Amino acid sequence: MNFTRWSARLPGTQRRAAARDDRSPVPAARAESAQTQAAATLPDGALPEPPGTTPAQAATGPAPDDLSAREILGRLPAAVALLQGPDHRVTYVNEAYEAAFGPRPAGVPAAEALPELAELSVLPLLDQVLRSGTARTVKSRRTAGGGSYTVTCTPVAARNGTEDGSDSEKGDGRDKGDGRTEGGVLVYAADVTDHAEAAERLRTSERRHRETAVTLQRSLLPQELEQPDDLRIAATYQPGGTDAAVGGDWYDVITLGAGRTALVIGDVMGRGVRAAAVMGQLRTAVRAYARLDLPPHEVIQLLDVLASEIDATQIATCVYAVHDPNEGQLVYASAGHLPILVRDEDGTVERAADPTGPPLGTGGWVHTSGTIALPPGSTAVLYTDGLVERRSEDIDEGVASLARALSGAKGSPQVVCDRLIRSLGVTAEHDDDVAVLVVQHPARTGPNAELFHNAALDLLGGIEATPRARSFATGVLTSWRFPVELRDLGVLAASELVANSLQHGTPPMRLGLRRTDRRLIIEVTDGDDHLPRRRQAEPADEAGRGIEIIASIATSWGSRRTPGGGKAVWCEFALPR
Repeated sequence: MNFTRWSARLPGTQRRAAARDDRSPVPAARAESAQTQAAATLPDGALPEPPGTTPAQAATGPAPDDLSAREILGRLPAAVALLQGPDHRVTYVNEAYEAAFGPRPAGVPAAEALPELAELSVLPLLDQVLRSGTARTVKSRRTAGGGSYTVTCTPVAARNGTEDGSDSEKGDGRDKGDGRTEGGVLVYAADVTDHAEAAERLRTSERRHRETAVTLQRSLLPQELEQPDDLRIAATYQPGGTDAAVGGDWYDVITLGAGRTALVIGDVMGRGVRAAAVMGQLRTAVRAYARLDLPPHEVIQLLDVLASEIDATQIATCVYAVHDPNEGQLVYASAGHLPILVRDEDGTVERAADPTGPPLGTGGWVHTSGTIALPPGSTAVLYTDGLVERRSEDIDEGVASLARALSGAKGSPQVVCDRLIRSLGVTAEHDDDVAVLVVQHPARTGPNAELFHNAALDLLGGIEATPRARSFATGVLTSWRFPVELRDLGVLAASELVANSLQHGTPPMRLGLRRTDRRLIIEVTDGDDHLPRRRQAEPADEAGRGIEIIASIATSWGSRRTPGGGKAVWCEFALPR
């Protein structure tokens, strides 16, 4: 841009005053005066033609070199201001600037005359632009009036001389001695209010979409975890940061009866409401399948088929584990999920074997179950990939980091959850969802241990099995100091379960009694895998009332097939508080 010509026309300069005087000895000034007089005779709205303009030039418009900087800047639709000197005095503002921010006086420092630059955070950039000679830009800044602007500050230099190279009068006294005046800054403010409002509407829409997904996600997760008698459990779910859409991480704890507990954690691949909805369907299905008391691999097999039917494009990982207090281990099946970690009482961390099958929804795979010890005093951790996966490292390194953090994590399950989250660097701005399920099998000593007892009797069959079972149950329940009414109900339940096994089962048979701090559990196992059904016996029937009696007197009852073949039938009585 030719600022030589423009500097001669700045407000307050002697050159501009000379340009208004017809009698000025300066040829350029006389030409400008003549042009101004000619413009006065033109029709309204017409622009004067520069001297020497040919008819062809008049038809096509003026050439760029024929326009002064003032004319160019004045015709720009964006707000433009020129600031000069170290104190950034206002030298020029165009009409668009005055229309946007109002008239601004010339010769006054920008900090006083242009308060809008402070609102736009431009004032601190002016010194930087002057010192560095490099343009600076601030994007989409809002003013007090509600408009949004993107402002570019560009360094400019004006030469204190005429177009033909002769020196002009140095009325401002700021000549540097080398023909150059002090540097200045050209401020160009583009109105981006419409773009900013559209972006804000988009952000608002995305925020509402995310809030909807988070609300749906949290509503589908357990509102309160079930707390089994023999385990202490805590879980944490943390959605990803504002830049990450909500995923389909989920967990659940399901009491199966007879002291057994199912632990579930999974991750639906994908983001948003759709992933959360698929997660909710899978979680509901897991609870339904768990009530069938199936082995873990059979539950995973059913989920695999269901996931394909829900949405063939959605793939999910899941691990389903069952804890039996009589066995002291977790029996689990994993569909492409990360391995369970178990910390022993001495701090040693064991890692479960690799997944026993591919992710849910792939189909065509026969899943199997695995086992990992969970003795008293140990802690198991189930988690999703958001806890251990980082873009900068292999996921196995993340699992190893989690194992190191778990080895030193002590305290209640919730404390362990929080420590693992912090140790793995998960913050509110994490780029993925995180779900963690911590399960502790406490080692009980002293008076607390007296509330937990086990007793078992092997039965060989025959007519003496039922009397033996009744006598055994009476002695055990009496030694456990149960009230007479509860003792009698327990003896009756043991007698009916053994009689049912003698009639419909096969040896070997076993009667088991278990007491916890909350309930009495009675269980009978045998070698036949046909599960009993509750039915209404006819008045003339001589049998078929055993399960009906059990269902009437017990708090709950159920049956399941055992891994080695055969079945187990159980019932529970809630202990008085």
